[in-house]
Amino acid sequence: MKPQSSRRRCAIYTRKSTEEGLDQNFNSLDAQREACGAYIQSQTHEGWEPTGEHYDDGGYSGGSMDRPGLRQLLEDVEAGKIDIIVVYKVDRLTRSLADFARIVDVLDKHGASFVSVTQAFNTTNSMGRLTLNVLLSFAQFEREVTGERIRDKIAASKARGMWMGGTVPLGYEAKDRKLIVVPAEADKVRHIFGRYLALGSVYALQTELAADGILTKSRVLKDGRNYGDKNFSRGALYQMLRNRIYRGEITHRGNTYPGEHDEIIDAETFARVSQSLNGNRVEHKHAAYAEHPSLFAGVVWDGDGRRLTPNHANKAGVRYRYYISRKDKERLDLPIVRVPAGDLENLLILQLHRHGGVSWDGPRPTRELILATISKVTVHLDRVAIEFIGSDEPVSIPATLVRCSGEKRIAAAPEHYAHPRQDAALIKLVVRAHQARKALAEPENPSLDAAASSMRVSTPYFCSLLRLAHLAPDITTAILDGRQPAHLNRQFLARINNLPIDWQGQREMLGFA
Repeated sequence: MKPQSSRRRCAIYTRKSTEEGLDQNFNSLDAQREACGAYIQSQTHEGWEPTGEHYDDGGYSGGSMDRPGLRQLLEDVEAGKIDIIVVYKVDRLTRSLADFARIVDVLDKHGASFVSVTQAFNTTNSMGRLTLNVLLSFAQFEREVTGERIRDKIAASKARGMWMGGTVPLGYEAKDRKLIVVPAEADKVRHIFGRYLALGSVYALQTELAADGILTKSRVLKDGRNYGDKNFSRGALYQMLRNRIYRGEITHRGNTYPGEHDEIIDAETFARVSQSLNGNRVEHKHAAYAEHPSLFAGVVWDGDGRRLTPNHANKAGVRYRYYISRKDKERLDLPIVRVPAGDLENLLILQLHRHGGVSWDGPRPTRELILATISKVTVHLDRVAIEFIGSDEPVSIPATLVRCSGEKRIAAAPEHYAHPRQDAALIKLVVRAHQARKALAEPENPSLDAAASSMRVSTPYFCSLLRLAHLAPDITTAILDGRQPAHLNRQFLARINNLPIDWQGQREMLGFA
């Protein structure tokens, strides 16, 4: 807690859930600010004074903390610029008990307090916090009950086939809360469904529609702005081809009901389109045609229980694949885990054959085979655990994530990998080292400078290469075979200036001992 002083800097926070009326000369935010300002003025004898900053969130719900005005307010509290937050009512600050606890925690850590003008609560004492919690409990209860009533009404109305609003699909217009078929647009919808059946590909359909100048529905927003009349995106086409409204139906939470509106697409056409889309989806799931498939996507997790999803980066024309942990909103302090896909897949493929008891044609198993054999892979800091379908005991492989020249690698014993992990850059360095030794022995190179010049490298780098030409034979063989430790790469080896002359010393330094 920071020391108290007679001067108390007060920040006024205002919020309104909708934007309705905010364009008026004196709106709800102004009324809240005026009431809060008057309350601060009444406490002048206590040293209260307004900061002069405006922290307003017009058109933002109190059910979330993702509000620009609130974010700035809390940042200024953390910066020590605010002693008291003044609001008109508690629910202007938040409607969520969990969010309220977070806000109070920030205030307590920085010696700030919170005051509601109409409810006269102060969070600097335990009774004030208790009363606020009770009040917020009722506010949240009321909000949830209201939401349940609205959801129940929507469910009942959709069960009767009523359209309950939203974006009007291409082919229809809304009149008196009902969908009416627009003949010209309906013809466009039928054309799109027909061309998809002919092409069998949403990507090809998108390309053809763009070439033919067939655009999305033209819409006019409430503020008068025009929207639409653009080329179809693939996402929009997928959504259209699966939209059961075109069958004259209304859907709600997985259930389908006969709608009050007319159909545009007949049952047979819609069924054929759905079957084609589902077939393409299965092929995509199993990465049947992917150039760089992430074979174990969907079954890989980290030791903290977060799913690892495929990701990649391109550098100098080379594609580097990874499995990366998803952010956990409840545990933002957890670091992001990035596992090299090639290392992990190389490790898992052998276990799939050795412990899963399956075999396959070709160098790699298919995604379909993997998903039918492995239920879960967990990458811990010191091991990789593999759970096979039908087996109660997971297989655990000792392996650690090590940092190697700016990137993470999986370090495990060579016998756990399906294929040798040959490092082309590392092998090239060893080859260059032997070329340097040969260059120095040539009669036309009487000095180090001449030998370095013949290889078009600097003399210091040439000397580094010469040291590597005297690696132990078993170390050189291991590098050529791809059996080197995970941390040993080109950058690591090239930077060593004190490589021992004796081979045992080299083995110990490089991790072969």
